Amino acid sequence: MNNVRPVLTVARWTLIEAIRRRMVFVAVLLSAAFVALFAAGFVLLYGMAEREMAGVSSGVGTGTGLLAIAVVLTVLGLYAVQFMAALLALFLGVGSLSSDVDSGTLHAVLARPLGRGQYLFGRFAAFAALLAAYCAVMVGALLLVARLVAGYQALSPVRAVALVVLEMLVLLAIGMLGSTRLPTLANGVLMFSLFGVAWLAGIVGFIGGLARNETMINLGIGVSLLFPSDAVWRGASFYVQPASFLAFTGNAGADASIPFAAATPMTGAMLGWAIAYPVACLAVALLAFGRRDL
Repeated sequence: MNNVRPVLTVARWTLIEAIRRRMVFVAVLLSAAFVALFAAGFVLLYGMAEREMAGVSSGVGTGTGLLAIAVVLTVLGLYAVQFMAALLALFLGVGSLSSDVDSGTLHAVLARPLGRGQYLFGRFAAFAALLAAYCAVMVGALLLVARLVAGYQALSPVRAVALVVLEMLVLLAIGMLGSTRLPTLANGVLMFSLFGVAWLAGIVGFIGGLARNETMINLGIGVSLLFPSDAVWRGASFYVQPASFLAFTGNAGADASIPFAAATPMTGAMLGWAIAYPVACLAVALLAFGRRDL
């Protein structure tokens, strides 16, 4: 209990700092604007598709077409949400420790009876809580819009949110690991580059699946093991799609509904690796931060 209390204290300081700097206010404002824009776009595009299809035909084909449109709009909206959340996670992680070292803040903070590990885990806990709340609210809001407009029913919203949060924890942990040794700017460039490479590897793996190219598929898997952010998102995207749409794409022999989503869930091995990844990053970060000369 004595070891946990300082961690919670640092987490509270970090949250107060985020509120004082208006980071939370700006995030709420921009998120509300995005949800409103998504809702307006979804209503207009889905309504247009309904009117066009009603004038052409009716029946199973119309229902499948409307379902596909709803899935594409919803998945693209959620992809934008996870992209914004990923940028936020990287932004918080890359300067979480190095900025305090450069500014001299840590000299005053660690002069108190507070260990470096407690400071690191406190910062991580606060940022993780902010990211989890952001992901849960935004994913829930977009799925609610789709449900009200198109009767959209995701396969498992809870699992989808959990996996999106896991992706953010991966990004936050690797960003904090880099922050123990690298300056904020250099760490930011490195982390954003890795995030971009992981995204590109996901696209390569998708194309390889369509083309039945084992080399491209293995390349995508290899990069996912080194930096599993895109793999975790694809696992989450499976659970935001309706069961009927997944059955349709499965019967059609498609490897994925769209390039940014997956028609199959994550394997148990990849899920286990994604869970262990941030734990390992924090363990290495603790070791590196403990040896850093402040």
